[in-house]
This record gives sequence, C-alpha cells and structure tokens, in this order.
Amino acid sequence: MRLDTHVHFWHFDPVRDAWITPDMAALRRDFLPGDVWPLLHANHIDGCVAVQADQSEKETHFLLDQAAGNPFVKAVVGWVDLRAPDLSERLAYFSGFPKLRGFRHILQGEQPAFMLEKAFLNGVAQLPHFNFSYDILVYPRHLRAVLELVKKFEHQRFIIDHLAKPYIRRGLIRQWARDMRRIARHENVYCKVSGLTTEADWQGWKPADLTPYLDVGFEAFGPKRVCYGSDWPVCLLATTYERQRETVMGYVQRLSVSEQQAFCGGNANAFYFNTM
Repeated sequence: MRLDTHVHFWHFDPVRDAWITPDMAALRRDFLPGDVWPLLHANHIDGCVAVQADQSEKETHFLLDQAAGNPFVKAVVGWVDLRAPDLSERLAYFSGFPKLRGFRHILQGEQPAFMLEKAFLNGVAQLPHFNFSYDILVYPRHLRAVLELVKKFEHQRFIIDHLAKPYIRRGLIRQWARDMRRIARHENVYCKVSGLTTEADWQGWKPADLTPYLDVGFEAFGPKRVCYGSDWPVCLLATTYERQRETVMGYVQRLSVSEQQAFCGGNANAFYFNTM
C-alpha cells in the first residue's frame, strides 16, 4: 500500500489557526479529505496519514471523524496532553479507535528542554503500553534534546517529521547533519521525507537545493526507515503537490525497486501499523 504519511485537514479558523499568517494566504481556507483524494489518486497513492495541526482532543476527534468517512485516510496522528495526570485513562479511551495510531505535540513551538521535563517523559513512557507511536515535530535547534529523548525510550516508536526542518533556505547543514546521524543510530526512530520545499526558498527553490539534505536523511536512516510524506496542504506555499512528489521520487530513483517500494509505503506500514 502506497502512503502519503503526512497530510493535514482543517476548517480554517483565523483565531485558532493564527500560525497561518497573512503571507500564507494559500492556506487560509478549508482543506478536507475530498480536496486531497484527487491528488493522491492521480499520483497512484492508496492512502494517507492525517496529522494533527491543533493541540486539542477536539482536533483528534475531528481527524477521526474525517478518517471514519473516508476509507483512504488510513491512520490518524492526534493530540493528547502527555503531561495530564489522567493520561492513562485518556490513552485507554483513545485505544478504542483503530485508526488512531499515534500522537504528536508541536514541539517546534516549545523550548528544547520541554521534551525532557519529567511530566512529558512520564507521558511518553505510557505510549508503548497502548501501542501508540510518536511523531516528533522539531527544528534543528531541538535535535540534541531529541537525542536525549529517544535514548530514554528504546522500545518506543518515534518518527521525525520533515527531516527536522533543516535550514535549506540558509544553506546550513553541518550541525543538523551531525545531530541527525546521532539520532539515526537508534533503530526505533524513523524519518519522514516531507515538507522540505517549504524550508527552501518558496519562490525560487530547485531540486538540487534539497539534494544534500536528502543525502543525509537516506544515508543516516537507511532505506528501511525513511517514509514519503507531502505535508499537504502546507507544501502549497512553495509548490504543487505534483512537483514536490516528482522531486522526491526523482531522487529515490537511485534506490533499488524494493527500496523504492519501502519508501513509498512499506516502511510507513511497518511504523504505523506495527508490521515491524
């Protein structure tokens, strides 16, 4: 099954979605499953993973409702307060939704130390008991803390979103690459090749700008722990769905056929559906 591991849905709310600033006018509208399905179908993709964009259980239920009404939405990465005193009860409740495969917090908006606080660590420690994965959304400045986090939980499935948003626009790579390689030594950590075009120059990026970062991601994690994702509709800030897909797929032509198949879906199936 070919999967796009990273799409978002929302009914646009200018207050709740204040992160969508005026220079992101393309995103200031509703984006729902019916909008992405033609793109997936045209690109021979069987399904997608819907990922939270708002930090509330209401968001989790919204995504689960979208998944329930659209069979091609194969999995949901929702939000739950990992620091809540009643977390075990909330995880037990959410374990009753088969399409809910994991959770995410917008760690890129927090200080790196946030993910190493006792309450957060206690929350992550409970996820394996309910077979939930964890998506890590960070900037490069968070990666040293990410390394400390994953060291503590060798049996927890983690996946880094968007290659940790490297500084492509500024051409910075050395420290990011060093940190990513260190994290990749932990085999329970996967990585999404997603969202890179919006880290480049929105108006003037070219495929060659992404190549050094893709080189690091594939070399560090290997062909069995990288997964394709579009970051639709956020990718529309810099390009079309088709062009970002063509750029990444052009890069992976250097892989064997079996490795390409793993990247396009096999690895994601292993990660989110526990066929590891």
